[in-house]
Amino acid sequence: MWNRQRTDKDLADPADVSLGHKGVQRWNLPGGWVIYARPAHEALVSEADFIAAQDIAAARGPDPDGGLAGPGKRRYLLAGLLTCGTCGRRMESAWSHGRPAYRCSHGHTSATPPDPGQPGNAYVREDRALAQLPAALCLLPAPAGARRRRRTRRGADARPAASAETAAGYLRANEIALTYDQATGTLRATASTAGAAKTITGKAG
Repeated sequence: MWNRQRTDKDLADPADVSLGHKGVQRWNLPGGWVIYARPAHEALVSEADFIAAQDIAAARGPDPDGGLAGPGKRRYLLAGLLTCGTCGRRMESAWSHGRPAYRCSHGHTSATPPDPGQPGNAYVREDRALAQLPAALCLLPAPAGARRRRRTRRGADARPAASAETAAGYLRANEIALTYDQATGTLRATASTAGAAKTITGKAG
């Protein structure tokens, strides 16, 4: 079947033509559909198998994760905070294997001629980056009504860890820069405190 839908160009905002146009798909009338009487090629699966697969998918119901993999619902807690230690560019957000991550191709694109000396793409998963910021998390204020710090006999800070959302918000509020070192797999956080730079390093890769 062909020509069931078409793409029209509509104004993005009729009140502001400067915003240009956007593509909008609309259904054509059935009289304009083109239906082939016989298959153009051999089917990959039988009709019975196709119907059985659809029944299984329907029985499973909606995505248990609430469809978080959809582009409109993906969250990147460290978006705009990570810088590539190799080239100094800001790392871009990338959804990889159902989870948020960050990558840097060091300015290389598919239109760029291959360069044997070009370093490999830098890549770090968000959960690993967040897990390796214990020193930065220790800088967070203690919960209301709790003591600011509690030390164990070994001298380690036993205060409950802050949530990932709280940590990301703290980094933004205090303009803490994060730099990922591709060669060593370490994450460096640098904050300006009273005019002095404070650097925290943790393993991220």
